[in-house]
Amino acid sequence: MRKTLRAVGAAALTTGIVVVGAGAAAAHVTVTPDTTDAGAYALLTFGVPHGCGDSPTTKVSIQVPEQIVTVTPTVNPGWDVEKVMAALDEPVDDGHGGQYTERVAEVVYTAKAPLPDGYRDALVLSLQLPDAAGDTLVFPTVQECAEGETAWVQVAAEGEDGHDLEAPAPLVELTAAEDEGHDAPAETVADGSAGDTADADASGDAASAGASDGPAPALTWTALVLAAAGLVLGALGLVRSRPRA
Repeated sequence: MRKTLRAVGAAALTTGIVVVGAGAAAAHVTVTPDTTDAGAYALLTFGVPHGCGDSPTTKVSIQVPEQIVTVTPTVNPGWDVEKVMAALDEPVDDGHGGQYTERVAEVVYTAKAPLPDGYRDALVLSLQLPDAAGDTLVFPTVQECAEGETAWVQVAAEGEDGHDLEAPAPLVELTAAEDEGHDAPAETVADGSAGDTADADASGDAASAGASDGPAPALTWTALVLAAAGLVLGALGLVRSRPRA
């Protein structure tokens, strides 16, 4: 496996564009991340929207920023993919008790059949973004075609509008990660629970009291009715017991 990174001159990084053969089309090779949160794992989708003029695309080489150590390329059925490694100046902890001694410096996709001009394809890389909100990651990309190539490597100088560049490099601007959810303080939860329990107990007591008091009026009316009936029956008994004249 190759251990060298494709060299891109400083002049090319700022103002240069390499086009051999037909001129480049207006659309650019771009990158679309599914997240820009610093420190997050992300999928970066590189869109290849056209060839070199009318010439079909045969290879796309994506250079990886030095801040990134590992990259997992997504397999695309129409392309062969290769990771180009470069030695690290110092080993980097891999987070699992081991160390990285080299990094992925470049990912190269080679078309199994040339991608015709006028047809788009997408190449996806999976990686962890550096935990550096506010930084901009630059992915210089070289698009090779059956005739000619285009180096998407330009980076806007300070004060320059990136939209004015003819062949801008794909960029990802890192943003601060957003907090997901806010846990309430423990004392607030405890107080709320206590209040809810007290309210529930009070409601339960009231319900119990209501249930106990409910039958009393019914019993009172029943007793009165029975007493009245007794008086009526007693009066009838007296009338029947009188001797007839």
